[in-house]
Amino acid sequence: MTHTLDERANLASAQTPVDRTVFVRRLVFAALAAASIGALLVLAGFALSAGGFDLVDFVLLLLFAMTTPWLVIGFWNAAIGFVIMRFARDPSTYVVPQAGRAIPPSAIVASTAILMCVRNEPPDRTMRNLAAMMADIEAAGCADRFHVYVLSDTSMPDIASAEAAAFGDLARQWAGRLPLTYRRREVNTGYKAGNIRDFLERWGDDHDLMVTLDADSYMTAAAILRMVGIVQANPRLGILQGLVVGLPSTSAFARIFQFGMRLGMRSWTIGSAWWQADCGPYWGHNAVIRIAPFKQHCAIPVLPGKGILRGHVLSHDQIEAALMRRAGYDVRVLAEEDLGWEENPPTLIEFIRRDQRWCQGTLQYIFFVGMPGLPIASRFQLLFAMLMFTGSPAWIGLLLVSTAALAAAPSTAAFIDPDYGAALLAMILVMWFAPKIATVVDVLSRPGLRQRFGGTLRFLTSVAVETTFFLLLSPIMWVGHTLLLAGLPFGRAIGWIGQMRDDHSIAWSTALRQLWPQSVLGAACLAVLAVTQLAALPYVFILLAGGLVLSVPICVVTASPSVGLALARLGIGRLPEETDPPAELTHLQLPALKAAQSTASD
Repeated sequence: MTHTLDERANLASAQTPVDRTVFVRRLVFAALAAASIGALLVLAGFALSAGGFDLVDFVLLLLFAMTTPWLVIGFWNAAIGFVIMRFARDPSTYVVPQAGRAIPPSAIVASTAILMCVRNEPPDRTMRNLAAMMADIEAAGCADRFHVYVLSDTSMPDIASAEAAAFGDLARQWAGRLPLTYRRREVNTGYKAGNIRDFLERWGDDHDLMVTLDADSYMTAAAILRMVGIVQANPRLGILQGLVVGLPSTSAFARIFQFGMRLGMRSWTIGSAWWQADCGPYWGHNAVIRIAPFKQHCAIPVLPGKGILRGHVLSHDQIEAALMRRAGYDVRVLAEEDLGWEENPPTLIEFIRRDQRWCQGTLQYIFFVGMPGLPIASRFQLLFAMLMFTGSPAWIGLLLVSTAALAAAPSTAAFIDPDYGAALLAMILVMWFAPKIATVVDVLSRPGLRQRFGGTLRFLTSVAVETTFFLLLSPIMWVGHTLLLAGLPFGRAIGWIGQMRDDHSIAWSTALRQLWPQSVLGAACLAVLAVTQLAALPYVFILLAGGLVLSVPICVVTASPSVGLALARLGIGRLPEETDPPAELTHLQLPALKAAQSTASD
């Protein structure tokens, strides 16, 4: 049963005018962001003018201005998201009206392909997730409407052999129940986008919709059927992205990182969905996509010319979202926390590798921002994604210039006005942590939710640990982005390689070899201030340099499997899925769930 949706879907093929309500929302959001950026810059100007406003102060103000858009937009996303979370009867349908027009699983007629993209990773974990998901779909009585495709770009012969054996065996087990097709390309032309494009050319016409998954993704049948039901019922909906949360983990690094993401993502996403509306994001996985318009309109061209940023695009998803919207189809994000999971890198080194690949790929968006026909909101999406990385050199510049200026000043008061400086610092911290503050307030006001996070004491302890971790991690990543950006003109590039997802230790020598630039920079700045302006040392340590000088021990300690297991048993970084595991997750036999069950909530 194929192409059942094509006739209705073609109704959306022309651009439609922006809804008046959405236009007003975007106008209000833009005004709030612009006013907030202006207020921050004025306050920073007053703070820097303590001893007169000179060239150094102007440079600092310019660098600070480069960091403010990300701060301000995140703050207003969180503020709007918090209001909706607290006062809307159904936050999902308030920001995604299509979510209220879903069909039940029994009425689904769309033929849906489930795409699992893999590359150079042992297949055991992917097999575990895929087998559990297929069993869940069969139990829901909907297996006849799905076809699983494992799309491999593996280039390592030993892993390729293991993949062929493992997925071939899985296909035989499910023959006649839920079809599974395994395909491997020997050359990953076009990276992941090319992998999916190859699927579209071979099998795309056989299906109406596709669910995109990464090797570390997991979705339940209930989540898939809900999202497929929404897309089938709404012919103008081209991409429906689900909120992705971290799977319970025994890695200390992953536990703390994804606890912070869990705090910040929902309010941030709901707030952004309020004004982005039909120009929402696509994150490349855990999404349902309408195949016909995606195949026709979302092919990403190869960037002509020479240079690191030319050629095939590494980070494809936001461009595809923009192209889908240009074709007249909505792109929406559904901010519900039970729609899908992913595994985060278990160590700081793996996290930096993944982040630098994203950084390089996101910089390629600059060639698409001016593409004819894109809605303004889609252009902004591309620019905003780039800001996450291009702001990093500004933060490092602030550290270097402010350290030098403080060292040369007769006193800290001659460099920055203490009253205006304190007000500026408070505003920065509130904006920085606003998405997490919103969720913390929401959790603390709901007794049942507090218990699911492990109880009040564990939750607040986890918040304190994650806040410290975030303050230390941020400058480490800023240096990583800055080094990558500085190396691009000299040919330094990040390829698309497999990730190490299992918990593993990091030797001190390995950490030092990878993180010596961060360590040297942090130690040098703190040493200068210790000699010249001791009073400024705590502020610079907390905001900018502390994570740098501690980067090596942070890397080693958060990679330690014993530390991660201890945190899991103590309930630090506890997620609701660990307190009350859904049946679908218990099938994965996650070590973190076993560790959590030995710790009762308070």
